[in-house]
Amino acid sequence: MINFRKILKSALRNKGFDISRYSSTTHPLARRKKLIETYDINLVLDVGANIGQYVKEMRSDIHYSKEIISFEPLKKEFEILNSKAAIDDKWLAYNWALGDSDEKSEINIAGNSYSSSLLSMLDSHENSAPESKYVGKETIEVRTLDKLMEELSITAKNIYLKIDTQGFESRVIKGAEQSLELINTLQLEMSLVQLYEDELSFQDMYSLLLSKGYTLVAIEPGFSDAQTGQLLQVDGIFHRY
Repeated sequence: MINFRKILKSALRNKGFDISRYSSTTHPLARRKKLIETYDINLVLDVGANIGQYVKEMRSDIHYSKEIISFEPLKKEFEILNSKAAIDDKWLAYNWALGDSDEKSEINIAGNSYSSSLLSMLDSHENSAPESKYVGKETIEVRTLDKLMEELSITAKNIYLKIDTQGFESRVIKGAEQSLELINTLQLEMSLVQLYEDELSFQDMYSLLLSKGYTLVAIEPGFSDAQTGQLLQVDGIFHRY
């Protein structure tokens, strides 16, 4: 008996496409959707928003319809982000980076924009993605989440903190020590290979979050080397029970 499903999948894969079951047991986005429903998340803090790619995914693929607050430090990217947030009555955007102190700083601007970082990029990153090479700098404002939680009157109980700050994730967490009491779930980039100077490794970030009472509940594949196929970054999702 001919298995047309297998023939179709094989033909699509030969062309660089795939069809997979959208199930929480097999698909990373379906799994994230199930986790957000299970944890009754009522506020997403989107740190390192760029032009709103994560929110688009949350709205379109995850079907998350509750409040979102995004933070993006780069001026040009923030203007695009803010124009999108303006037509969504449950989405606010602010032109700040988050870190472990309130200060002015210089961010390195990457050629692909979303790899921009307050940290120096290592050859391991640039060699794997030449388009990410730094092309300039911009002065930005850095704030701590602890200060902003009070200033923005954030009192939600089931908060989902997403951090995509290109190696600066540990500084964001350090500036959110008091706020973590309200944040029961985190999603953040974790490097399997060091890509930025002074960033925490996967092992060290895992240990840090474990020490703060969080459990790793899911992993989503991230950045990989196009030449070798080696996975360089993943997104870890952690929850405090």
